Amino acid sequence: MLNTKNILSIDDLSTDDIDTILSNADFFLEVLDREVKKVPALRGKTIVSLFFEPSTRTRTSFEIAGKRLNADVVNFSPSMSSLKKGESIIDTVRTILSMKVDLLIVRHSDSGIPKFISERVNIPVINAGDGTHEHPTQALLDLYTIRKKFGSVEGLKVAIVGDILHSRVAKSNIKLFKKMKMEVILVAPSMLLPEKNYFDEKVKHSIDEVINKVDVLYMLRMQFERQQNRLYPSIREYNRFLSLDIERFRRLKPESIVMHPGPVNRGIEISGEVMDLIDKYPERIKIEEQVSHGLAVRMALIYLMLSLSSEDLDSTRS
Repeated sequence: MLNTKNILSIDDLSTDDIDTILSNADFFLEVLDREVKKVPALRGKTIVSLFFEPSTRTRTSFEIAGKRLNADVVNFSPSMSSLKKGESIIDTVRTILSMKVDLLIVRHSDSGIPKFISERVNIPVINAGDGTHEHPTQALLDLYTIRKKFGSVEGLKVAIVGDILHSRVAKSNIKLFKKMKMEVILVAPSMLLPEKNYFDEKVKHSIDEVINKVDVLYMLRMQFERQQNRLYPSIREYNRFLSLDIERFRRLKPESIVMHPGPVNRGIEISGEVMDLIDKYPERIKIEEQVSHGLAVRMALIYLMLSLSSEDLDSTRS
């Protein structure tokens, strides 16, 4: 049902694949509003979640998505595995495969590990975030959130603000938004941009240059854990040029939306005052909605990667 075996990068997906995933997400979003939030689509399938670095949203979302599809989901913990005894990653994976699993979901702090694993196994692999490379399922849920708000996404202006250098989310989003013919503007100082702007996007250095012009303001998390040296002089300086505070929030176009992949560093990317407006302005601040949409999108993606025919989902609907 998809034209690719693995989801390692946005490059793996055609526009038809993207439309298929998001269209199926509509059905699964409806399932999540039912009293019984499960469907029997993947009964008998086994999914193993290999997370080699910390995660709350992505790991929990994949786990719940698999269970809502009635698959068996096993969370692998590196700290409790034979990796601590010196076993290699690939030998660990081969051991897991010998238990007849159907899908691997991999997150790792090193770029390229999901691809490395996918080249050595005969089952599908989903990249749940690798180093500073990509995070394709985050980009898909972000696109879905934007599409649910605006309908058509072509021609929308999106500003991606903050630590683009270290952000795998930014890299996947830029690729996906461009593929869907959206206009992307990067907002970051030179020290938080790749040495070469290989995306060839417009670059601004202050959020004030775009705040009243964009349809989507996408705030990135400042990734201090990936910086060998602190690249920005101070939080105060970051707030001056890159943070979303209440005054800037008021200058946004009335129909524009604010997004963030989470977790938010309150007082850095977004002020606490703006974060406290989520319940008041859910149609404008989409951070929590991204999480719920992520569950529907990941259900759709897992289903499509493990299903043999479109008739399977038709029987699920009935």
